[in-house]
Amino acid sequence: MPFVNIKIPEAALSTPQKEEVIHRVTDMLAEYFTEAARPHTMVLIEEVKDGGYGRADAVYVTPAPFRARD
Repeated sequence: MPFVNIKIPEAALSTPQKEEVIHRVTDMLAEYFTEAARPHTMVLIEEVKDGGYGRADAVYVTPAPFRARD
């Protein structure tokens, strides 16, 4: 069973955008593993809260202009 775990900043993607990512990743894996894998493919999108991770020794907070609106 293919399993993909995607971590994104909280509120970076809207619900429709997350749905699109799930569908496109599933399609990609079905191309590689054949259609037989589609019903067994799991795509998990985890939203990491602001301040919950960092890059280059700095705590990351999603800027307001980059927050998705559902």
